[in-house]
Amino acid sequence: MGAHSCYFRFVGESPLVATAIHDGHRVRPDTKSILALSDSDRRREEDPFTSCWTTIAPNRVIALHSRFEVDLNRPRERAIYWSPSDAWGLDVWNKILPTEFIDSSLAQYDAFYDSFHAMLGSLERQFGHFVVFDLHSYNHRRMGRKGAPEDPAANPEINLGTGSLDRKRWGGLVDRFLEILSSTQVIGRPFDVRENVKFKGGHLSQWVHRNFPRSGCCLAIEVKKFFMDEWTGVPDYSRIRAVREVLAATVPAVLDSLER
Repeated sequence: MGAHSCYFRFVGESPLVATAIHDGHRVRPDTKSILALSDSDRRREEDPFTSCWTTIAPNRVIALHSRFEVDLNRPRERAIYWSPSDAWGLDVWNKILPTEFIDSSLAQYDAFYDSFHAMLGSLERQFGHFVVFDLHSYNHRRMGRKGAPEDPAANPEINLGTGSLDRKRWGGLVDRFLEILSSTQVIGRPFDVRENVKFKGGHLSQWVHRNFPRSGCCLAIEVKKFFMDEWTGVPDYSRIRAVREVLAATVPAVLDSLER
């Protein structure tokens, strides 16, 4: 199962799926020819290393192509960045977007959601329910490498987005996830974990809850880029491992809550 711009690993032995739909950096030749952005500018707004965290789940989905080609976490009509206002003020393109580019990018979008629907449908039929860890990262030093970081009070190390989630149905699972995530010490202290402070979840989590309202629980997990230098792209592998460990620590409780 899969789309040509994504990696799908479907084992089907667990109702847990982990996604990294903004990890990708590849672009098609027709995309590269009209991009005005450098590779480093593009990578700064992508979510590098989030695919490392998907290994906590047997079922994995990783985007291989850049969000600048097509953004899988936005509605279809906004999945292409038409103007700087769609892309953090960046001038993405060096010419008017050709029809062929638009068609190819939207075909990737449709292929992804067709494949993802098939994967989740299989889990629904097998287990009756499933959980998606929708893994992302976000920038917090937009004033430049030497500039001050954004206020930690409004930028938790891990933000859980549950804006489209049915709290009456999934509240127990969410609470156990948050409890373990915010109490497990892997860097000598617990991470700063909060719910719906910076983000409430994007299109993918909304799509899951709309298409699988009784069986699908999608946790939109945004990790602040404290695990890397967002301007140079240099990773801190010890912190990347620490994030993976704390996410892995939640899995038994999440699956137990799902069964309940």
